[in-house]
Amino acid sequence: MRKLVITLLLTLIVLTTALTPFALAADTANGAEVFSVHCVGCHINGGNIIRRGKNLKQKALKRNGMDSLEAIASLVANGKNNMSAFKDRLSQQQIEDVSAYVLAQAANNWR
Repeated sequence: MRKLVITLLLTLIVLTTALTPFALAADTANGAEVFSVHCVGCHINGGNIIRRGKNLKQKALKRNGMDSLEAIASLVANGKNNMSAFKDRLSQQQIEDVSAYVLAQAANNWR
């Protein structure tokens, strides 16, 4: 019985750790700083000066399948079309932080 309880507890700990949301590791204050240095030139107030429909507002993020931390982080890292890749300029932590910041700002309507 004791082995069963220990096995169940260990399984629970492993699953809880493995399924911890991506956002918990992100620092949105650092994300705001990264955004102001690397992103605001094209995405001021969540807009897009290059392609209007590809902005960072919640509705556009959902429409374009970019409404998750993983999707935004992949786009930031690898770029796409007119969007430059930042994986050589930003650390993985900075990419996670700026992705969390973008999602938080979109949820708050960029206020």
